[in-house]
Amino acid sequence: MTSKKSFLGIVFLFAFLCSFTISARDYYQIKVYTIKNKTQETRVDNYLKDAYLPALHKAGIKTVGVFKPNADDKTFGTKIFVFIPLIELAQIEEIENKLAGNKKYLKAGADYIDAKHDDAPYERIESILLKAFAEQPEFFTPKYNTPKSEQVYELRSYESATEKIWRKKVHMFNEGGETKIFENVGSNAIFYGEVLAGSAMPNLMYMTSYENMESNKEHWNAFRKHPDWETLKSKPEYANTVSHIDKWMCFPTDYSDI
Repeated sequence: MTSKKSFLGIVFLFAFLCSFTISARDYYQIKVYTIKNKTQETRVDNYLKDAYLPALHKAGIKTVGVFKPNADDKTFGTKIFVFIPLIELAQIEEIENKLAGNKKYLKAGADYIDAKHDDAPYERIESILLKAFAEQPEFFTPKYNTPKSEQVYELRSYESATEKIWRKKVHMFNEGGETKIFENVGSNAIFYGEVLAGSAMPNLMYMTSYENMESNKEHWNAFRKHPDWETLKSKPEYANTVSHIDKWMCFPTDYSDI
């Protein structure tokens, strides 16, 4: 009887701990490829489409987003963004270990993986690590009827002057209700994230999505005119919480999972 009670106790404890794991916030890795010409773009595309994304899928990462700046963006033709959702940060190392032992991946990505020092397929790679906001602990995948080339995925980075001020801006999104305003106007946020490691810290990043550019403009106009935003932006505790904004107007590649 004692052993049976002990077994049941372990089962209940495991279920209890799992409930916390399931409710935990996502982590995200954003890999930013800087490229200089169409040849590099094609090589990175082929690697991502034929080798990297299939290998990530096999490693348990089922949904990976790949985005490029559209023709009107100042970084058009020079950037490729890869969005990788994670359950825990340890997956980054686990994925690298799995890739090293994946023969199909190594063969499919040989042009990229085995590139010579004087014929690199890209200029640089930046890796940004983020933790999802409390108000949206998991990423979201929208569904649009428009062609991917017309869809708009707007990636933004908000920098703050100091860590303390940055925390106020994160608070503004969460407890302050900024994420709720985006939700109320239908901006379809893919993610919101606190940047844990990156080149522009202290900063946060988020991505909203729209079926086309017209929809993007309509939703931003609705956001700016929303009475809750008029109230929120006027609160003195949130004054001067953003010192610099970067934004990239992107579209998903034809092989992107998002």
